[in-house]
Amino acid sequence: MRWTKLGRLYAPTSRHPKLASHAANPVAIHLDGDVFRILYSGRDAENRSSVGMVDIDIRKRRVVDASDEPLFVHGPPESFYAAGVSVGCVYEANGQSYVLFMGWQNPPGGHWRGDIGRLRLENGTLLLADDVPLLGASPQDPISLSYPWVVSTREGFIMWYGSTVAWDAGNGEMLHVFNRARSSDGLVWAREGQAVPYSLGEAQAFSRPTVLRRDSGEWDMWFSYRGAPGRSYRIGHAASGDGCEWTLDLEGAVIDVSESGWDSEMTCYPFVFDHDGKRYMLYNGNGYGRSGFGLAVLDG
Repeated sequence: MRWTKLGRLYAPTSRHPKLASHAANPVAIHLDGDVFRILYSGRDAENRSSVGMVDIDIRKRRVVDASDEPLFVHGPPESFYAAGVSVGCVYEANGQSYVLFMGWQNPPGGHWRGDIGRLRLENGTLLLADDVPLLGASPQDPISLSYPWVVSTREGFIMWYGSTVAWDAGNGEMLHVFNRARSSDGLVWAREGQAVPYSLGEAQAFSRPTVLRRDSGEWDMWFSYRGAPGRSYRIGHAASGDGCEWTLDLEGAVIDVSESGWDSEMTCYPFVFDHDGKRYMLYNGNGYGRSGFGLAVLDG
């Protein structure tokens, strides 16, 4: 499984103070033909993220339209998304499209943390669906939650999401794993615990899963990962025959940093999607999306 990089698609250009830097966590929504609306998380001067938007022709790899205004802004103080909104995925349940996100909190004197929230996507606008997290702290996820990904199946819905086990696993790096939850209606979720194995010192800080099913019935997952302090994110891969039991295949993504340029220090936050018979990956480069996002295509 090898990806060919097609170059950077977008670097932050908005003059709005809420989108002053970064174009992180890209999420693609098909509009028409080869044009996709890409939602992303931009930041203000205080590093609080809000949701921006740019329309891109994937085939021509050019910007068709871009909004200087954020589609959705981080919340007020004391809200579960007061320190930022980082988009994770889009899915549909009962005829309604939802955008799930990681809502950031940065309490004074405490460690940052996150919960999973839900936005309604209606006629190109984003509206908060709930004033409380869709998934928040619980006995299964006692510390912090992050980026969700939802897949619809004949039996209902499966969600994979990040969950912090420890801020320091004993080697100076956090232990943040992927857990799984299921739902019959896409609204009420039952948590099932850890879904993907980790490897201390190699891959123990996971982030932003993206999951697709092959025609053969097998499953692929791409994600960001780190294994030790001082190491920057890379994009890894896991495989599953049934969507339940996963095997790490860290070299299977084969989309490493470039020798120079916007993604020469880091690759992270993949979003994989199919279009016109091809499989594409949106991903971020240096600075957790400060340098924008690019596109790769799966060979063959």
